[in-house]
Amino acid sequence: MTRLMIWLCLTSFAPVLFAGPALAHVSEGGFVLLLPTRLYILSGCVAVALSVLIVGLMPGRWLVRLFAPLPLGAAAPSRGQIFTSLLSTILLFTLISIGWFGPHDPLGNLLPLVIWTTFWIGFVVLQALIGDLWAWINPWSGLATFLRRRTSRITLPDGLGHWPGSVMLLAFALFALVDPAPDDPARLATVVAAYWLVTFLGCLLFGGEVWLARAECFTILLRLFASLAVFRRDGGWALGLPGWRALSLPTPTVSLAIFIIALLGIGSFDGLNETFWWLAKIGVNPLEFPGRSAITGRTTAGLLGAVSLLIAMFAACVWIGLILARDAKSASPTFREAFGQLSLSLLPIALGYHLAHYLVAFLVNIQYVAVALSDPLQTGRDLFNLGDHYVSTGFLKSRDPVRTIWLTQAGVIVLAHILAVFLAHHGASQMFGSPRRAMLSQLPLAAFMVLYTLFGLWLLATARGA
Repeated sequence: MTRLMIWLCLTSFAPVLFAGPALAHVSEGGFVLLLPTRLYILSGCVAVALSVLIVGLMPGRWLVRLFAPLPLGAAAPSRGQIFTSLLSTILLFTLISIGWFGPHDPLGNLLPLVIWTTFWIGFVVLQALIGDLWAWINPWSGLATFLRRRTSRITLPDGLGHWPGSVMLLAFALFALVDPAPDDPARLATVVAAYWLVTFLGCLLFGGEVWLARAECFTILLRLFASLAVFRRDGGWALGLPGWRALSLPTPTVSLAIFIIALLGIGSFDGLNETFWWLAKIGVNPLEFPGRSAITGRTTAGLLGAVSLLIAMFAACVWIGLILARDAKSASPTFREAFGQLSLSLLPIALGYHLAHYLVAFLVNIQYVAVALSDPLQTGRDLFNLGDHYVSTGFLKSRDPVRTIWLTQAGVIVLAHILAVFLAHHGASQMFGSPRRAMLSQLPLAAFMVLYTLFGLWLLATARGA
């Protein structure tokens, strides 16, 4: 049995580790290589399918041990988070001022570069790799803690759950994907300032921790992604397989589960709405793109439709799984419990899509960040002695770097789905207590994972026109 498990593991990861050249395309000014991708897409789907077989054959105690953390010793108590949060608030308003009064070029103004590149791409991934860094730079928590004794507090109804956060996440997605100029410095500065003010007022009225935990979409998102980190510091250092901390979270409510699914749906549509396929569906010639303002309604409908469809598909998989695992002699989890618990398995997929989708944009735009930091107001200063630095995209014109980028993107997506399969089965095992019933309950979700792998790898390879 042990030899069989080892062989299956090696077979599962082999398609990713020994992949060859491919047709690759990435968003945000990407590229198309005239090389085949079918082999890679097939290999990725096979790898995920084999991971389903592996986890089905794996004894329950092995799965528990797989996600068991390794204690590394005591950790010193956290101090100074209020101070660093206040510094973050000052920095944010400095960036807002630069957005309003600095250069008009989005690639020369620090605000859009920091918001869209440093924070939304780089920091989000770093949070998932290292842990809860957001607790140190949250631009609201410091002021909210300092002022909490000087303000009256209204109770946020428990029935609202995380729905305010889901609404905020959807509003952010609409601004990022539908607004005609989300990277315009002055426009972005106004939106960021308004969002900070609304969130701060919410902290004052309902309490900082409550409002941030249930209504502030970035705090919710970043805390969820932090649960994928291999390290934990709470009370003591510990190390485990990515996602081990997510398994210790309370079962998500329906509203939080919807937030997680919407996060994945938004990331998926962000890639889809740039493809030739989608542009053809909405009647747009990709070689004569009319601009965002001309397709605002169609993009909005597409985004809302993609999120709604994904929620419905996931709910159907959970519901069918419960029917397949039904046993008259044993109790079964409720739909709400299964829907919430299994939604955690989508977190690594959402992160994998985020990293793969924005990888090239980050590699290019982080160079603009360095240039802008050296001369924040474009006055001719060179604080970092960069000299006449020119942003390079030459690595996108050579076969070997592009091949490396493609393999990285494809590998991230495949490994994210494999981890999702393991997390989902672990959650099902805990709910059902029977390996057979847990496996039966996971069959629809396993098929969903394989098909979503196919979809994700197709998104990387297909041509884009916007």
